[in-house]
Order: sequence, then structure tokens, then C-alpha cells
Amino acid sequence: MNQVSPTVSVVTPTFLRPGEVEGLLENISAQNLPVLELILVDGAPEGEETTRELVRKIGRNFSFPIRYIRRGGGTAIQRNVGIDEAKGDYIALVDDDVRLDKDFLEVIAREFRDDPDREIGGIVGYRTNQHFTADESARWKWYRRLRLLKEYEPGRYDFHSGYPINANLQAPFSGTRSVDFMTTACAVWRREVFETGLRFHEFFKDYGVLEDAHFSLRAGRDWKLLQAGDARCVELRSPHGRVDRRKIGAKCVMNYYFVFRDIAGPLSVSQQFRFWRYQAFEFIRISASAIRRRSWDDVKELRGRIEGMLGLLAGLGSEEK
Repeated sequence: MNQVSPTVSVVTPTFLRPGEVEGLLENISAQNLPVLELILVDGAPEGEETTRELVRKIGRNFSFPIRYIRRGGGTAIQRNVGIDEAKGDYIALVDDDVRLDKDFLEVIAREFRDDPDREIGGIVGYRTNQHFTADESARWKWYRRLRLLKEYEPGRYDFHSGYPINANLQAPFSGTRSVDFMTTACAVWRREVFETGLRFHEFFKDYGVLEDAHFSLRAGRDWKLLQAGDARCVELRSPHGRVDRRKIGAKCVMNYYFVFRDIAGPLSVSQQFRFWRYQAFEFIRISASAIRRRSWDDVKELRGRIEGMLGLLAGLGSEEK
């Protein structure tokens, strides 16, 4: 690998968000460290050409090539497609609604350069506008009161309950810190991680809740993972192209269990108990929210969680036969 002038491929999945894509392209073009290419994997349905036409119209305005690929199946599948096509020494997974500080890639490249033993596999940035504290969140206060978790450090995975501790709880900092998992919103991976054949699991096709944690937890078995506090960005959390809360509710049960069993399994009785205790609390919490706020979105998520629990229990029952 060229350590003097590292090359970076940016891989971005998108779905019905041409405005966000345009903002991303402009943002990437402003990086202090120029990128080798940007691979845009578009999951738009047949006949929807808005994003493709946008790339055709403005693509020549940028110093890096934009490789437009049409592929659906959800962000996990789309990222795999982009990774397979990427040519850079490093592969940056950047969401279309994330805006990087100008020195973002430069800061992360420096951290990789200062790793002569090549032990670091991935580095994730710091989203400056997403930080919150446990004292500000009633949910996290209850987590501690009820001792639902045994791990509370941001970016760590609770191997006792199957719950990833939200990295946004991490206060602003300088330098780097070790983490168990990394978001796909603003992470840069060493190419060699993918050359082993590691990819996002096809289980997460359609809408991939927790696919980023699953991927990075598997990568973390062989590589060090870091968060760089000086590699800062903003996540806009665009509402465009998102699925409904019912589907998210179901996946917040089934996907969490899939990751837990695959990463920490075979699961003990204690681990199973802690997983279902956490799920029960979440169901009660969202039910209370639905009543208090009279929120139809909360009701849809509850319905999804019931479907997820029933589907998971049915699957577990069939395995025991």
C-alpha cells in the first residue's frame, strides 16, 4: 500500500435522496485529502431516474470520478456492491446525509499512517451534532436503575445482553479511543479487511438495522477498531427514503438477536434472560410513549416488535424440534 499518498474510495448507498447526494458530492470535493473515486449505489425503484440524472448533470464538476451503480436490496447489500468495486487503499463508508469536516479524511489517514504494525482495521469519526448524555435521556436512566446492561461505555458491545452502547453518548474528545463497533455513517476501513472476504451479511437485506455493528464486531476479532475524536462530521438524519416504524420495530428484535447469537453464541440462559428482559422493557417503554403522546408511529413500532418477537420465538421453537 502507498503510505505516502494513500488513496481513498468513498462508498455511499442511497435511496430516493438526490438532494442529499448533491450535498454529499460537494462535501467530498472539499476534502483536504482528495478522494480517488466515489461509488454511489442507488437503490431507486425501476423507472425512478432522478439521482442518475443528477449524477449525469453535475458529475463533470468534480475532480474525482463518480461511479453510479444501480442496485437495490438495502444498504448492507448496496455497500457490498460498492466495496467489490472500490479500488482505493482505504474504503470510506459515508452516508449521503453526512457532511464531513474538511480535514476528516486527512485526520483518519494520519492515524492509519501512524500504525506501522498495521493493527488498525477501521476508524470511525465523531458526529458532533448527535451527542447526548445519559442524564438527558429517561430511557438511559431506567437502563441504569433496572441494571438492564452490564456495559455502559459508548461504542462498546454488551456481550451479556446483546445491546450495543450508543456511541453518541461519547462526549467530544481529541485523539483516539478503542471501540467494539463502528457506524457505517462515517467510517474508513483498511482495504485488507475486505480482502479477507468479510462483507455485510445478507441477513440484513432490505432494511439493515444493526448491520454495521455486526460487520465491525466480526472485523474486530482480527483488527483494532478506533474512534477518532478529531475526525468530525455532521449527520443530517434526512427523513427521505426511510421505511416505516413497523418494519424498524420488527428488526429491532430479530436483528438484535441475530447479531447477539452470531457474535456471542452459543448463548447461556443468563444471556437469553437479559436479552428478553431488555426487549420487554423496550416494549413497555414504547407502549407508555404511545399512550402519552398518542403517537401512531409508536403504535406501528409496537406492532412490528410483536411481529418480531413472534417470528423469533417461532424460529427458536422450530430449531429445538
